Amino acid sequence: MNPTNSTAPVTAASVPVALPVPSKFRQFYSLTKPRVVQLIVFCALIGMVLAVPGVPSWAEVKLGLIACAGIWLVAGAAAAFNCLVEQGIDARMKRTSWRATAQGQISNTLTLTFSAALCAAGSAILYFWVNPLTMWLTFATFVGYAVIYTVILKPMTPQNIVIGGASGAMPPVLGWAAMTGAVSPEALILFLIIFLWTPPHFWALALYRVEDYRKAGLPMLPVTHGNEFTRLQVFLYTLVLFPACVMPFAFHMSGWLYLVAAIVLSFGFSWYGFRLWRNYSDALARKTFRFSLIHLSVLFAALLVDHYII
Repeated sequence: MNPTNSTAPVTAASVPVALPVPSKFRQFYSLTKPRVVQLIVFCALIGMVLAVPGVPSWAEVKLGLIACAGIWLVAGAAAAFNCLVEQGIDARMKRTSWRATAQGQISNTLTLTFSAALCAAGSAILYFWVNPLTMWLTFATFVGYAVIYTVILKPMTPQNIVIGGASGAMPPVLGWAAMTGAVSPEALILFLIIFLWTPPHFWALALYRVEDYRKAGLPMLPVTHGNEFTRLQVFLYTLVLFPACVMPFAFHMSGWLYLVAAIVLSFGFSWYGFRLWRNYSDALARKTFRFSLIHLSVLFAALLVDHYII
């Protein structure tokens, strides 16, 4: 008997298991990148709270909630458009290959229609129920992320994160504009913090995902300039970020509670950056990336708490 024709016993382990396909609702919801959008709305909310002296009135609370809804819709639209443009790249990257667009579970036409509908709905809410300035700033942020960053910068230059980071840094400005109808220096300080935080945050991720980016053909800094150069840039950016995080206290936007939180968090981020520069490991890069999320979230939460103490 030819051994290649022998019948092997079939076991449960040898039978491929088909993973359940998510419902259409979950597929479309995942296109909005909910975790990212939650952080965007949270940062916008901080801008709203800081723009209102003292405890907000019920009218200001309602205005803030409406603005959050509009910003969430437009941010979700930008995320969906990003998934549409990068479906080929996403399919080649382990981190993103599960997305519905990458797997062909949602057609390009449906994804584009979904993105356009969210953007239109969010823009209408902001224009008619908040103010035109917030709508135009939010729409500009959509164009900055979905078109300028995703379509132009990301596949063209290793400085994509630095330049494109301006779009990601806009949420506090949007929140401030929603409550005041203007953009003040205080809002720009919050913008600066996120703008400087973005490169070390994403480059820490790119360091341990470098092969994914290389396979996808994206010129991320670790691909074009190597591991050691990127590690140095991460560390240097954490040092530059440190004084920016102290600026809200220096400009009397916050009190001592925020200052202590800013110093502790910024020292921790710089310490991670220094260790990453001097003694690299993928595990440490992951920890640095995770700490960067903690850094920004707790920093802005401290601003929120401190606002009602001073």
